Amino acid sequence: MISRIDLRGDTLPEGGALRDLLPRAEFDVEAALEKVRPICEDVHHRGTAALIEYAQKFDGVKLEQVRVPAEALKTALDELDPAVRAALEESIRRARIVHRDQRRTEHTTQVVPGGTVTEKWVPVERVGLYAPGGRSVYPSSVVMNVVPAQEAGVESIALASPPQKEFGGLPHPTILAACALLDVDEVYAAGGAQAVAMFAYGTDECAPANMVTGPGNIWVAAAKRYFTGRIGIDTEAGPTEIAVLADSTADPVHVAADLISQAEHDPLAAAVLVTDSAELADAVEKELEPQVAATKHVEDRIKPALAGKQSAIVLVDSLEDGLKVVDAYGAEHLEIQTADAAAWAARVRNAGAIFVGPWAPVSLGDYCAGSNHVLPTGGCACHSSGLSVQSFLRGIHIVDYTRDALAEVTHHVVTLAEAEDLPAHGAALKARFGGAEPDKHSGWKVPRA
Repeated sequence: MISRIDLRGDTLPEGGALRDLLPRAEFDVEAALEKVRPICEDVHHRGTAALIEYAQKFDGVKLEQVRVPAEALKTALDELDPAVRAALEESIRRARIVHRDQRRTEHTTQVVPGGTVTEKWVPVERVGLYAPGGRSVYPSSVVMNVVPAQEAGVESIALASPPQKEFGGLPHPTILAACALLDVDEVYAAGGAQAVAMFAYGTDECAPANMVTGPGNIWVAAAKRYFTGRIGIDTEAGPTEIAVLADSTADPVHVAADLISQAEHDPLAAAVLVTDSAELADAVEKELEPQVAATKHVEDRIKPALAGKQSAIVLVDSLEDGLKVVDAYGAEHLEIQTADAAAWAARVRNAGAIFVGPWAPVSLGDYCAGSNHVLPTGGCACHSSGLSVQSFLRGIHIVDYTRDALAEVTHHVVTLAEAEDLPAHGAALKARFGGAEPDKHSGWKVPRA
């Protein structure tokens, strides 16, 4: 059901050579880019008409308008299962606790007497958020995108989710209900690359956004790449991943269950166990059989995911080697199920999110830990972070110098400008002091007014 990679007995290679030995899903965004390009430009030129046509072509629905009516949001919330509403409200509450603490404050640094640099944090003005459709419905992704944007102070928030034939061309009602719970009233029935294009270019119904965030399929990822530079993006999200670093103390029932929990997302989902215990590896492999048989989505998602080239049990000589492996892999979700799990977790450098010990499974983070589940995939955790309040903030430096503070440093600026053969840079400072020459003992002789 799941393959093995045996890295025992030899010194582990470094860097890219180690990464190349590890399982990974094939996710060719560059190839998809050529297919989404004409879709994006069609939306650019025809706007809503193009979105309606693509809804018919890709989703099998005939729309009169793309924006979801306000009454549909209210109805969805009114008809939401009370238990689901309570769970979403708790997810929102916990996410707000965590994300509210992330907000940065303005800070002023006095560089010299009379010279300060202030960094202020300004939210982007408008964001377009994407909630996937397709195999599953993800109201949790609505929460994970909307809450940090709101806590960052974003004034204008719009959300797109694919139209659903089963629901008369509207996005899934649980998506709409989650939007209503979060007071997001600008919602669009649009999916895939065309939704990203709608936010990037704007239409007669939808104003253009400064940034687009949220997980999606390869077409969404390709569209994000296409528009990078025109809009800000969070990440080009690929198939979901879980890696588990475990030793002989781990419970194979827990490990198997957690691998399956991510495999049920998609046939390309990655499930990776890294362990120094062959006995645990055997026990987990044995435990997978009955657990897979007892769950849903077996043939269309779980079995293909576990059997795919992106999933494996990786055997190593020691947890030190295991740590090197998981850092090279850079998992979206990394569980540490070892003795002294917190100490091992503290040493991890590359992961989207780390889940410590047996009582912090990835599923908790997907819904109600308070953390964010929009995380880097495909090894991008070595350079990128998950979605947070910071994702929606821009740092702006405010430089404030007095006449004397500028005079004191002008000779250094002129020297550096001339070293770079940019004399006009230095002249811009000299002009403020009547073209005076520097004095090597006292800096600049500054003519007084």
